[in-house]
Amino acid sequence: MNKKLVTIITESILESMLVKDLKILGAKGYTIIEARGSGAHGTRSADWGQSQNIKIEIICNDSTAHAILDHCQKNYCSNYAMVVFTTDIQVMRSEKF
Repeated sequence: MNKKLVTIITESILESMLVKDLKILGAKGYTIIEARGSGAHGTRSADWGQSQNIKIEIICNDSTAHAILDHCQKNYCSNYAMVVFTTDIQVMRSEKF
């Protein structure tokens, strides 16, 4: 079954707020991992502390994906280092998502 994979790469300080937001926006689950890299905001390490980045992945339907993208754009993107994108995917056991 076709679903969307929403990927959010952002500052770790946002984790608890984003988790609450995702549940309200209709996400049934998510995966969070530590991330590091370099971009417009400079090099971000995975060291513990405020310089840490996280990568959040959410498998969901179209409407939930759009709600998450809109919410991130309106509430976080102008004030925090954040990249949000979607990918079309096919998922086994899609009823879970």
